[in-house]
Amino acid sequence: MTAILGISAFYHDSAAALIVDGNIAAAAQEERFTRKKHDAGFPTQAIDYCLREAGLTPDQLDYVGFYDKPWLKFERLLETYLATAPRGFRSFLQAIPVWLKEKLYLPSALNRGLRGAYRKRYVFTEHHESHAASAFFPSPFEQAAILTVDGVGEWATASYGCGEGNQLRLLRELRFPHSPGLLYSAFTYFCGFRVNSGEYKLMGLAPYGEPRYADLIRERLIDLKEDGSFRLDMSYFDYCHGLTMTGRKFERLFGGPPRRPESPLTQREMDMAASIQQVIEEVLLRMARHVHRETRMSRLCLAGGVALNCVANGRILREGPFEELWIQPAAGDAGGALGTALFIWHQLLNRPRHPGKSDSQRGSYLGPECDEDRIRRFLDERGARYEFIADEEALCARVADLMANEKVVGWVQGRMEFGPRALGGRSILGDARSPRMQSVMNLKIKFRESFRPFAPAVLFERASEYFEMRPDQHSPYMLLVASVRDSKRLSDESDAPLHGLDKLRSQRSVVPAITHVDYSARVQTVDSIRHGRFYRLLKAFEQKTGSPVVINTSFNVRGEPIVCTPEDAYRCFLMTNMDALVLERFVLLRSEQPNAREHEIDQYLAQFQPD
Repeated sequence: MTAILGISAFYHDSAAALIVDGNIAAAAQEERFTRKKHDAGFPTQAIDYCLREAGLTPDQLDYVGFYDKPWLKFERLLETYLATAPRGFRSFLQAIPVWLKEKLYLPSALNRGLRGAYRKRYVFTEHHESHAASAFFPSPFEQAAILTVDGVGEWATASYGCGEGNQLRLLRELRFPHSPGLLYSAFTYFCGFRVNSGEYKLMGLAPYGEPRYADLIRERLIDLKEDGSFRLDMSYFDYCHGLTMTGRKFERLFGGPPRRPESPLTQREMDMAASIQQVIEEVLLRMARHVHRETRMSRLCLAGGVALNCVANGRILREGPFEELWIQPAAGDAGGALGTALFIWHQLLNRPRHPGKSDSQRGSYLGPECDEDRIRRFLDERGARYEFIADEEALCARVADLMANEKVVGWVQGRMEFGPRALGGRSILGDARSPRMQSVMNLKIKFRESFRPFAPAVLFERASEYFEMRPDQHSPYMLLVASVRDSKRLSDESDAPLHGLDKLRSQRSVVPAITHVDYSARVQTVDSIRHGRFYRLLKAFEQKTGSPVVINTSFNVRGEPIVCTPEDAYRCFLMTNMDALVLERFVLLRSEQPNAREHEIDQYLAQFQPD
């Protein structure tokens, strides 16, 4: 037996992943255990979980890998500060002590995290090698082109190459400070959202605006080449030397200072979101076409934080030259932990790889699972009232009936997902046919801005009936956007066109709760092989209502990570206005809980709700 542990830490979304004899045994983000969103600390609890899942101790590991090379990253940091001195002195004073304390002495940190029990070698892969390995090695392709795009690793901000069999090669890279991810994050920051977590909001906000600034971005900020490479005019940005993403020149270009977080959204922010989304899609399309020209391969694997831009992914699939895409479900830094472990197994140890019809990510259900005895003990200790439904068919019928009656259901089943998406393991579910469900779930359950779209989970065999997808096209990881088919759309009878957040008033399709204002949807296809009980629930809902589509959103509230344990789920259930909670085969109704109460919507969120 060969056991390899991969670790990502100290920058964003720390995680651990364990490979045993080439099979992915476990993977999880540290945030799920510490309950600190995007926890960047050393992933001690994630490591402990992975080892526990495989029944191993640290001394039984054969290799431990880290997802980037800290000395190369430190070199970039120092060179950047020297090149911009003295402007970056304040930022330098904040960054250097952290590096000198822990980031440069990773073997010591790794030794502490493994409690001194691991005494073999550590392997440090380059950041984009880790991304590339996470993209190609779990994919179902024998050979494929690889494209990785993010903020920045050591020096690289994007790279491409190819994988064949059990080996990959990176051929070219784009280098810091010219970064697709940092360009998008600059607009995230300027529009008042948090960098490294608010990019989803910016993408969701884009359809409410018009790309009025797209030409200005192309003319002033970015010199984009035919192959997708580019140079930024760094006089507009502060991220090399300052404590913010953008500078005064950027403010003058876009008519004022950045939006203050939580303040009302204006048309400017909506139009800026639409504009940068259009530009980043153009960048990625050009990159994809160039990679195809260079590699002549028909399949493409994607990773890096920008690969989570599912709108751009959908365009690459529809308009790009590749026949098939596979995108790492944990495409950001967390996935680097998995990538470095796979890189050691295949690339360094030269162990064979056997791709099949499906990928080897196992639905990305790689986290902890819930034990029913533990659930029962916990619920009894809390005095919770529940119904235990032993028969699975009866269980699914009961939950389907709740959803059909417009109840919002927390659904905790099997192993937790690895990556930022809830895929039916730790989900909040609702009826996609309900015109009111988007606002209800955003404001009363998730406590977040009402403009945020929800994703559909749809039976794989009926996905192409509702969405513009091929009948054989899988999208199990919710990383592709497709349009709702014309046959499922509703005509707009209003005389005047709607603008901005007023677009929320229009009912656009027979599944309005998952239809974004541009008729798009971030689709998850659900099949019997990957999704088990979640698939059977959708079948029960289909039998009851005729609809194969439900809302699937992550089981958490704004500002918190996705729930991990039954205790996390129960606490989230009680602190929101969720109607029901399903923990494996235990069904809890909010109306029956002695300690449940109605929660008020945060006042500041009301400003996002149209009159």
